[in-house]
Amino acid sequence: MDHIHLKVQTSVVTPSDNLTLGIETSCDETAAAVVRGGREILSNVVATQDDLHAVFGGVVPEIASRRHTEVVTMIVDKALREAQVALADIDLVAATQGPGLVGSLLVGVSAAKGIAISYGLPLVGVNHLEGHVMSNFVAPPGQPPPAQELFPTLCLLASGGHTSLILMNWFGHYKLLGETRDDAAGEALDKAARLLDLGYPGGPAIEQAAAGGDPQAIPLPRPRIEGSLDFSFSGLKTALARHVDEHGVSGTGNVADLAASFQEAVVDTLTRNVAAAVQQHRVKQVIMAGGVAANQALRRSLTALGRSRGTPVAYPPLELCTDNAAMVAAAGYFTVQREGPSDLAMDVFSSLPLTH
Repeated sequence: MDHIHLKVQTSVVTPSDNLTLGIETSCDETAAAVVRGGREILSNVVATQDDLHAVFGGVVPEIASRRHTEVVTMIVDKALREAQVALADIDLVAATQGPGLVGSLLVGVSAAKGIAISYGLPLVGVNHLEGHVMSNFVAPPGQPPPAQELFPTLCLLASGGHTSLILMNWFGHYKLLGETRDDAAGEALDKAARLLDLGYPGGPAIEQAAAGGDPQAIPLPRPRIEGSLDFSFSGLKTALARHVDEHGVSGTGNVADLAASFQEAVVDTLTRNVAAAVQQHRVKQVIMAGGVAANQALRRSLTALGRSRGTPVAYPPLELCTDNAAMVAAAGYFTVQREGPSDLAMDVFSSLPLTH
C-alpha cells in the first residue's frame, strides 16, 4: 500500500437526511465522499496512483483498474468514518459511469451497485463532466461554495481528457459552446512535460518549471479556429517539439523558459476563447473545473479577465480540481432529483457527452 497517498477533508456531523455517498473511479484516482443535500462536503477521500504510473509517463488502464479493485472498499470505509456516518445512514449512492476508462469505471460502479443492493438504496450514475462542473457548488459545512447561483454561467472545463466551454443555465441544463478538436489542454501539458523530461503528472511539472522562466522567451503559436469557440493544441505541441529538435532544451532557452512559454501559450488560448464566449453570451459568471483549473497562471489570467469585464470568476479549491468523489456525490444528488434513480443494470461508457 506504499503507493497510496490519501488526501482527506473531514467534518464532525450528526447523520441526517439527504446523505449521498459518491464513488469515483473514472481514471487513476480511487475516491469516495459523503455529501449532505448536494452541497455540504462531510468527507472527501482520494487515493492517488501517481507513483504507479509515473514510470510509464501516463496512466496504464490495466494497472489503474487493478489498483481500484484493491483499495475501493478501504476508501469507501474511510469516507464513511470521516463523515461519522454508517451505510445505514446513506440515502443515495452515486457513481461515475462515464466518460473514463471502462475497466476503472466498472470497479466503482460495481462497488456502488453492491452497496445499493445490500442496503436497499437508490443508485444513480453520474456524468464525470457534470461532476467537475458541480465542484464549484460544494463546500464543507459553514463555508460558502466557490461559485454563486448566477445563470447563465460559463464553465471552462480543462483537464487531461477534456477541454470544453459549457454554458450552464441551471443545474443539469448545459449547452456545449466549444471543445478541443485534438489534444485537451491537460494532455498538451503532459506531452510538453515529456518533451522537456519533467516527469509525470505533466501539468504540475510544467507549472513548477515555469515559475523560474520567462514566458516571452520562446515564440510559440496561439492556435485559433476562426468563427468558432473550439480549441486546438496539437499545433502548439508540435511547435514546441520542433523547437526542441532544432535547439535542444538549452540552446535558445533553458527548460524553465520553454515551460513558461508553453504554459503561457496554453493560458492565452484558453483565456481568449473564454473572453469571446463571455462577450457572445453575456454570462453572469465564469467558473473553472478540471485539473488544469488548478494552474495558478490560468487562475490569474481569468481573474484579470473577469475584473476587466465586471464578471465574477470562481474556481474550486485545489483538492476539488482533480478527480474526486465529492463532485460525484453533488452531481448525483441533482441528477436523481431531475431524472430519478438509475437502473441497477446501468452500464459504463468511455464516452459520455454532457447533453442535458
